[in-house]
Amino acid sequence: MANIQERAELHKTIWKIANDLRGSVDGWEFKAYVLGSIFYRFISENICDYIRSLMAEIGQPDFDYAAMSDNEAENIRRKMVEEKGYFILPSQLFQNIVKTCDRDENLNEHLSGIFRSIEASAIGTDSEDDLRGLFSDFSVDDTKLGSTVIKRNQLLAKVLKTVSTMDLGSRYDDTQNDTFGDTYEFLMQMYASEAGKSGGEFFTPQQVSELLARLASWHNPDIQKVYDPACGSGSLLLKFAKTIGKENEHLKY
Repeated sequence: MANIQERAELHKTIWKIANDLRGSVDGWEFKAYVLGSIFYRFISENICDYIRSLMAEIGQPDFDYAAMSDNEAENIRRKMVEEKGYFILPSQLFQNIVKTCDRDENLNEHLSGIFRSIEASAIGTDSEDDLRGLFSDFSVDDTKLGSTVIKRNQLLAKVLKTVSTMDLGSRYDDTQNDTFGDTYEFLMQMYASEAGKSGGEFFTPQQVSELLARLASWHNPDIQKVYDPACGSGSLLLKFAKTIGKENEHLKY
């Protein structure tokens, strides 16, 4: 029941963002701003949680990475890139940017710089290909957002503020819901006709993905690899991770 309520709240929030952007970014293009903002929040909170868990192991359970100075944080850049695949300075974290986004006259420039910085943090590492172009669809200077920089920044701030209110669960790996899959599926439903015109955007409903995952792994806990040759948003692979993945930590995707 909690999962159903959580999903309903997510849909309500996405609808609010759609209304905020209505008349500016219409239809299917608007998905980039929703998914991009959610993902920006996710990786920001994810790296903070990871660092907090490391500090808890050495007796500092209340450590707050978001409160660190950028200069201090530079000392752990290499370690974070090696272990997480990317790095974000404290001043660039979603939770810090959202605090002042509605008063930031250069929000578009700051977001653009942050996205470039996150992608650049992986250059020369194994995760470089994974991060290249990660935020390429999140166009902060698109005139569709507004005819002036002020108007564009006002809309961007609205999106960030709304995404910050989303209840994504206390820990991302604890929730039964696939936030990105839920969002993508709801957007597909909202803009079905536009999605069809864009060259074939397909998403497997979560219930179907979970059924497939459970059937394929029935009485077979020793599966070593899972392969989805038609992987889109990764919904099916995520369901495997949340079902047999918890029992088999060496499962490869």
